[in-house]
This record gives sequence, structure tokens and C-alpha cells, in this order.
Amino acid sequence: MSLSTLKKSNSLDKLLGAVQAENAPQEKKSYQDDRLWKPVMDKTGNGYAVIRFLPAVDGEDMPWAKVWNHAFQGPTGQWYIENSLTTVGQNDPVSEMNSAYWNSGVESDKEIARKQKRKLQYFANIYVVEDPANPQNEGKVMLYRFGKKIFDKCMEAMQPAFKDETPVNPFDFWEGANFKLKIRKVDGYWNYDKSEFEAPSPLFTDDEQLEEVWKKQYALSEFTSATNFKSYDELKTRLDMVLAGTTTVGNVTALMEDEPTATVSVDTKAEPAPTVTVSNDDDTMSYFEKLAKEG
Repeated sequence: MSLSTLKKSNSLDKLLGAVQAENAPQEKKSYQDDRLWKPVMDKTGNGYAVIRFLPAVDGEDMPWAKVWNHAFQGPTGQWYIENSLTTVGQNDPVSEMNSAYWNSGVESDKEIARKQKRKLQYFANIYVVEDPANPQNEGKVMLYRFGKKIFDKCMEAMQPAFKDETPVNPFDFWEGANFKLKIRKVDGYWNYDKSEFEAPSPLFTDDEQLEEVWKKQYALSEFTSATNFKSYDELKTRLDMVLAGTTTVGNVTALMEDEPTATVSVDTKAEPAPTVTVSNDDDTMSYFEKLAKEG
């Protein structure tokens, strides 16, 4: 920059304008990811939709991404809700701590490790075939976040237990199958046992329509990108704070709503937090819903 340019740009009005802009009330940003589809329950706690799992996007090998995370409450009622570095093959402070607890051989230590264990979430592209609660979603390509129960349904289709059953690739445009998502509330948890695949059929018979859908799909690599994970030191600091009770907590309801975690202040001197017991069969999404109601 030349001196003459500096002379012209060094304006008092410009500086005051910048200060005013910085001090102006900031519009609240929505952290909701509009790409994510989620089922909506009716008043009875049941939900129904028909979706189609889609193949891998161009340049990626797998039609799903999986992310390990931890979600548990510290002794003062604060939450630790973070993606686990074990997802990307790195050491994670919670996993290390859990290993130490488990290897101690003390049953009370093992119980702590169970409560703090990793949870697995999957992300996939889907085509929304039928969504009675939100019909505006029908015909859209969206992302779907789901847990082990739904993934097991996909694996059962690909690897049927009986010889008289034909394997089906749910992620195939031509030989895949629509998935009827049937959700019931059982003992306060979302239950997917009634969900099932329809008979195999093309999503569309016109390849041009299929290509149009394919081009609208989202890359899944972002979910395992380094930017989606905090560093070991950051996670260790967060873990120490949660266990010591000296920081803010994640809003579990926001996470359950498929939104990034928001933070709220918490009085660490409040009454002890309720104990939440989670069985090995609890789906991650159902688990977060239970936590949100008891938190």
C-alpha cells in the first residue's frame, strides 16, 4: 500500500463504522443443518416414513460414514458430548480413561466405564419417498443420522440369516429396496423393531432421474474430517472440566434434534444429577432422547 492510498483510506468515519458494526447486536445464527432429515413422532410417540438409502457419492467408496462419540454426565450433572478421536484411529482421553477403569478389575470402576462407553452413529444419503409428518420433504435428497439398530437392519438385508432369503443391497439404485421406518415408543425409548425393507425395486426406471438424484447427494467425508474433531488436548481439558464441574454443558436436546451442541450455563452446586442407565441395546438416538428428558 502506498502512502497516498493510506491517506485516503485512513478515514475516521470508516473506523467508527467498523466499531459500530462490531458492537451492534448480532443476529442469532441457526446451527440446524437443513440437510439432515429426521422422523417426527405423533402424539402417541409413534412415527412412520418411507426412505431409500442411496449409493456412495462420486469419489467415495462407502455409502455411509460412521462416527464414534461419547455422551455422559459428570458427577455434578454436567455433560460431556464430543466426537471420539477413535473414529479416525487416534487416541482419545475418554477411551483411555475407560480402559484404565475396566482393567482395574473393580466392579464399580467397570460400571463407570460402561456409562461412559462410546456410542456409534451413522450418516447416509437418503431419498425421502414418503414423510406424512412433513410431506414437503418427499422427493428430496437428504442426510440421515441413525444408530446401530437401523444399521443392523441394513446388514440383515445384505447378509440374510437364512438360505432361502436373497441378499439385497439397500444402497443400490436398481436392485435396492425402500425402507419403511416404523418407530414406536417402548418404555420411553424409540423402538425400530417393526421397521422393514420392501421388496427390491428400482428407485426410478429412468436412469436420467437416478443421475439427477445421485448428483444431489452430499459427500460423507466431512463427518470423518479432522475439522469434525477436537484435538486430544482440547478433549482432555473438556473432560477434566466436566469431571470437576467447572464449566458449561452441552444441550442434549439440541443434539437429539440433529443440531450441533449449544452451551448453557449450569450451577454446579445444584442437586446431584439423576442416574441414567443405558443398556447395550439402546439406540444412540433413543439414548439421547432419554437423556434430554431426564436432564
